[in-house]
Amino acid sequence: MTTTQPPRRHTTLTTDLGDLLAVAEGDALAGLYFPAHWHPPAADAIGPQVSPTGDAVFENTARELAEYLRGERTTFTVPTVTHGDAFSERVWDHLATLDHGTTTTYGAIARDFGNPGLAQRVGQAVGRNPISILIPCHRVVGADGSLTGYAGGLDRKARLLALEEPPEVVESRLF
Repeated sequence: MTTTQPPRRHTTLTTDLGDLLAVAEGDALAGLYFPAHWHPPAADAIGPQVSPTGDAVFENTARELAEYLRGERTTFTVPTVTHGDAFSERVWDHLATLDHGTTTTYGAIARDFGNPGLAQRVGQAVGRNPISILIPCHRVVGADGSLTGYAGGLDRKARLLALEEPPEVVESRLF
């Protein structure tokens, strides 16, 4: 049995992190991509370009992103939809459970899945996350706590993690 996906459409959302390509499918956000994203969607997979205003998915995404980037929001309510393989979907679902202000590692996710040997495969799925920020792949760091690859660039990853830093950590800094 074949299921038909609702038609897609796309727009550009302007944020403090730069312009983001937003892709909607029906009433859900299906993609949020930075410029020069590692794994951008194919041009024929994003549908026609529409205005970011007058479209509830894009208006809500823009509003929630702006609130998040101002430090006023820690969770997102915009419905999302992804179409990865079963393992990728499992990884993305796991990422969605990570609390604001926390980080994890590829190895920790693999251990959570019951197989530490899956760390590289987890990394591949994290790198192909189609919905940046809302599915918080920026919260995954290297085993030693270092910043590792991010489809939006390490500078953006650092900004997102700094934005989410708990107040007690910020206040404990000398500089």
